[in-house]
Amino acid sequence: MTLGKKLAAEFLGTFWLVLGGCGSAVLAANFGGDGNPLGIGLLGVSLAFGLTVLTGAYAFGHISGGHFNPAVSFGLWAGGRFPTRDLLPYIVAQVLGAIAAGFILFQIASGQAGFAIDPTSAGAFASNGYDALSPGGYSVAAAFLCEVVLTAFFLIVIMGSTHGRAPAGFAPIAIGLALTLIHLISIPVTNTSVNPARSTGVALFAGSGAMGQLWLFWLAPILGGLIGGILYKGICRNEPEVVGN
Repeated sequence: MTLGKKLAAEFLGTFWLVLGGCGSAVLAANFGGDGNPLGIGLLGVSLAFGLTVLTGAYAFGHISGGHFNPAVSFGLWAGGRFPTRDLLPYIVAQVLGAIAAGFILFQIASGQAGFAIDPTSAGAFASNGYDALSPGGYSVAAAFLCEVVLTAFFLIVIMGSTHGRAPAGFAPIAIGLALTLIHLISIPVTNTSVNPARSTGVALFAGSGAMGQLWLFWLAPILGGLIGGILYKGICRNEPEVVGN
């Protein structure tokens, strides 16, 4: 595959992740108001994020590797699965895809009478945050630790499920379920990022509060991705690896 085709796949895959995952949070999580059985809630949003990665990986994984996340690209690079020359182009494509999805989601959400985003509200427009912008009021230290550890384990699952000795064809399922679990754990803490592109794509529309805290959702996931990639590479140093696209 040419680099252009890979970048197009990363753009579309990240677009799908943000539209599906964040869209479920903005449009469906609380549909009908508190207590309405039609609202999908925390569990539904968690499943939506997992399903976007699962379906996106099957659709685009054979083209670009299905990263859809700068932290994943950094982690695979640290783990020896991804070439340095493609790192920046992949990240640019991922961020642009996330922003495009955020824009489309904003246009859809704006079609509801009375729609407004409160930039001081936790989780506004599916944004990530800490302290007052954390859904559960968690501190910056707790949010940072949560994002680092969960992203590190996300990379371990990704690298393990795509290893040469792993069952063929099942990696997207393991990766999608891992992302679902990550959301079940951390939505109360940070509204779950583990993906700088996802955070950026909605923060641009969520207002000054989310934008002011966006630094953490770049630094912590990328650090976690690097840790996960290095750890898995160390564990499997003498095992055959799958070379990243």
